[in-house]
Amino acid sequence: MIRFTGHPLVDVGVAVITLFNRRQRPEEVTEADLERMADYVTAEYVRQPLKSFLTVAFPNSGFTQPAFEKTPERRLTYANLVARAYRQEQAPGAETCVFTGEPASAIAFGETLLPGRTFRQHVPLLTGEDVINFHPGGDAGLPVSGWALLAIQAFPLGCAKSGGKLLAVHSDNEEVILHFAADFLQKNRLAIQLAQAAGETKLPEASQSQRTLLVHTLLDAAVMQRERRADERPFSITAYHLTNSGQGVALDLYHLPLQIIGFLHEMHLAEYHADWAAVVRRAWELPPPPPKGNKAAVPAAEFKPRRNWLYEDLFRLPGNAPTFIRTYFLRVALRAVRNVPTDPRGAYSVRDQAELVSWKITECFLRRVLQMDKQRIAEIRQLGDRLAAYVSGQNDRRFFREFFTLQNYGHLRNALIKANMAHVRRGQPPLIALDPYLVVFEEGDEVAHADWRLARDLVLIRMIEQLHEHGWLRQNVDAIPEVAETAENAENRQTNASEED
Repeated sequence: MIRFTGHPLVDVGVAVITLFNRRQRPEEVTEADLERMADYVTAEYVRQPLKSFLTVAFPNSGFTQPAFEKTPERRLTYANLVARAYRQEQAPGAETCVFTGEPASAIAFGETLLPGRTFRQHVPLLTGEDVINFHPGGDAGLPVSGWALLAIQAFPLGCAKSGGKLLAVHSDNEEVILHFAADFLQKNRLAIQLAQAAGETKLPEASQSQRTLLVHTLLDAAVMQRERRADERPFSITAYHLTNSGQGVALDLYHLPLQIIGFLHEMHLAEYHADWAAVVRRAWELPPPPPKGNKAAVPAAEFKPRRNWLYEDLFRLPGNAPTFIRTYFLRVALRAVRNVPTDPRGAYSVRDQAELVSWKITECFLRRVLQMDKQRIAEIRQLGDRLAAYVSGQNDRRFFREFFTLQNYGHLRNALIKANMAHVRRGQPPLIALDPYLVVFEEGDEVAHADWRLARDLVLIRMIEQLHEHGWLRQNVDAIPEVAETAENAENRQTNASEED
């Protein structure tokens, strides 16, 4: 009777109808289930707090229009029309629903409207009744089938309220659509009950920022927590942060492609989980310092952070990958936020957080997110091992500091050549041969890779991990430079990458 269509407005609503009736799949929904959903819409959408909440989705509709309040019968009639259009028999020659391909409803939404045509008050983000631009044949509105229209009315219940807008999540994995809709529906119904009991007219906002909420909710999904299976299908998610308010229509998109979700899925495995959780834990927003002279400030123990900066920055990948790696994997502070007391990234430091530097996590990121060539990953790791052994064996603090801080490729190459020669003079084999060096740093003929700084940071990650495990870093803390990522360096690291939003 109902099914997923590939359109987020309809699919989230389909998920709500399915979950509202405690069904596992949309195909299990019966006409009696549709009737229960329609009963809820007609009873609850016409009173608080949903009447206020729905202004962001259905302005000027019978649910929210003040003129309808004077005639409750008219409001109830409207609710029945949009919630029970699936009951109506199709008129001969009915138009095709744009969402389902089925015959559109034969119901008229007003005395002057075409049968089955929907507008902004019925479907979010459409144009108004008197706007005919971009419609075939000059006919305003869209034809919609009865059950699709009910699904769209149910759509807001499967969204989170964030920043005064609706946050809906769609995916090419139907299990994920159901997961997000279930989480948001449960929270909304509880909030509705509490608001009605307290006589409140508004629903509370989500406790986390949009991006953080998306990742946090995604990681709770069963598909993310189960072990990898041979038949596991990769998927992506797209979140729609929208308002259909009469004060201004807006739509923002947040997308996590399948390679990033694949990386997050691996981080859930036992092999990575503990190390990854430690990195994530250090990325949560910090409590603000108490105002001067204010003894009634909220204790830090009661502070609930709204955002996790690592989760936020996932949505800028892969364009900001060099900065992401340097910040979270190499633990280099972001200079731009050093004066922001609530942003932990301004205090990142290899000196204090060397235990968080993990080549294992970094290697997975390179493979999953950047899809880096396996040979180059292997050569980077081997070079990091050799340089770590050289630094600890010769106690070459100067080379370590120089390799960490140099920003000129020619200087970096000279530093490696000097270390190589010093190692050979001591009767040791070369630290690095020509072919591996070219794979890591150069394209040939002394032309550096565009991402040579990224390659240097990756070598450093492996070096620091090894030096920390062997105890050299603890004995030579003062050899670790305190550096910060500047805006200029961040821009250089993103050559040929997309601009951050």
